[in-house]
Amino acid sequence: MIFYSLNYCSSDNVESQNVNESSLEVTNYIYISSELDTMALINDYRISIGLNPLEKINHISYKSEEHNNYMIANNVVNHNDFVARSQNIIEVLGATKVSENIAYNYNSPNTVFEAWMKSPKHKAIIIGGYTHFGISIRENPINGKKYYTNIFAKI
Repeated sequence: MIFYSLNYCSSDNVESQNVNESSLEVTNYIYISSELDTMALINDYRISIGLNPLEKINHISYKSEEHNNYMIANNVVNHNDFVARSQNIIEVLGATKVSENIAYNYNSPNTVFEAWMKSPKHKAIIIGGYTHFGISIRENPINGKKYYTNIFAKI
């Protein structure tokens, strides 16, 4: 049985209790410094308010990168196919809950983190009951704008 809860536009959330299908886990992901810096900002904040730091998982970052590549190729900023991304994370990693924050056109980890923290829905995900996360930050080669996809999972 799968439970879906979608937060319109700013974040999406999927919860699952029993999923029996499996797929291959992507274990290789090369992080750029801005991705690691953004993850550190999130974990530093979580720790500062008494929450557990989140463990990064390469597979989640890979799924985040796939979404950034989709948004760049289609010149959109959206959560399209979030259900498919979260289903994959549920099936491959055994997650019970998956959520996603996206952003566009922020120049640094600090500015995107501050924007997410000013948005109640994005902040709720950042401080939510998750155990793992992944992130991708990609730049559109045509206009230089950055795309951010940050996926959180409870495993």
